Amino acid sequence: MIRRFGNTPEKGRTYSRRPGVYALLPRNGRLLVTCQHDPGPDIQLPGGGIDPGESPLPALHREVHEETGWKIAFPRKLGVFRRFAYMPEYDLWAEKICHIYIARPLRRVGPPLEPTHQALWMDTEHAIQELGNAGDRHFATLLADQL
Repeated sequence: MIRRFGNTPEKGRTYSRRPGVYALLPRNGRLLVTCQHDPGPDIQLPGGGIDPGESPLPALHREVHEETGWKIAFPRKLGVFRRFAYMPEYDLWAEKICHIYIARPLRRVGPPLEPTHQALWMDTEHAIQELGNAGDRHFATLLADQL
């Protein structure tokens, strides 16, 4: 069974299953995270949905680049969790299956491609406090314990 973080699913509500990939990107005691400004500011691990027909690792590289403008290397899967959430950008209630990776941030190749995202470097402990969902905070805490 996949561990759940956050809200319990509401009875009678239909949720669409949405697999996604997300990255912990540590460097020198800091994490590269993204702030999604729309619909409101939310600090997140870079990542997002796996498109139909897409494999997880290409999706991870694509999503990190779109949301941060960075290229990454050597992704390694740490775990998975699920959460039930409303996704206003899609007007969708989703069971998000979140595959978490750790990777090395290589270089910034430009600004984020998604206009509502801003790449931020945060001290790891500060990032843990600011991450917008409990699953992201859990995996960032596991990483911090290893550093």
